Amino acid sequence: MSDHRDLDLSGSSAERVLLRGVTAHEVDLTDARARDVRLVGASATSVNLTGLRLRDVLLADVVIRGSWLQGVEISGEVEGLTVNGIDVGPLVEAELDRRYPDHAAMRPTDAAGFRHAWDVVEELWAGTVERARRLDPALLHESVDDEWSFVQTLRHLSSATECWLLRAILGDPAPWHPLSLPWAEAPPMEGVPNDPDARPDLDTALALRHDRMASVRRFLDGLTDERLAEDTVPVEGPGWPESVSFPVRECLLTILNEEWWHRRYAERDLAVLESR
Repeated sequence: MSDHRDLDLSGSSAERVLLRGVTAHEVDLTDARARDVRLVGASATSVNLTGLRLRDVLLADVVIRGSWLQGVEISGEVEGLTVNGIDVGPLVEAELDRRYPDHAAMRPTDAAGFRHAWDVVEELWAGTVERARRLDPALLHESVDDEWSFVQTLRHLSSATECWLLRAILGDPAPWHPLSLPWAEAPPMEGVPNDPDARPDLDTALALRHDRMASVRRFLDGLTDERLAEDTVPVEGPGWPESVSFPVRECLLTILNEEWWHRRYAERDLAVLESR
């Protein structure tokens, strides 16, 4: 273990930095940018995080004391977040349900509920696509605040269906289309396409998207409560998800979660593009 004092790394860049178990005092991360960050077991006091931007970050078992949080924005999977002794996760879920009644439909418990949830997904996305069509086609390839473009979002959702329905549930070991786009920080995987710079036009991306959505519809139309309660058979071969068994219900909930949140992100970014 080494000791460092008076380190000034202003303006520098770094990749693959491991800070596991680090103890730090008087840390200034003003206007820093970090991506694919894992903060596990670190300890810091007198920390200035003004203007800090974190993306794809894992904050597990984090404790913040004596803090002043102002203008903090968090988006992502939140579980067990306690603020001043109150678990705010259920409060956030309740507020999402209040603001967006369709959000509650994304947590179905039986086969009929999943079919209704997919009805909602199809209806919501139809409106979002119609909104996107009113824009200059070039804008649909533009990123807003380093997020995926609209076309990239459609490609990613096709990938999500391929992974969690076609591969995990239906057993196709390699269901991926060349235009499919896995998650942003996905490592290279044998046989899995990952070309974020491809620029198919909207109709090309939608052709793939509609084909994958139709596969979900066909599966849900035949879904029973008994099938929903089963586990998948592990798929042999490289790719994602890994070759283990998953509850069918969890696979379908993953698809619904991807669909609902990425449409929310797309609507947010379309509003910005419309203002340009």
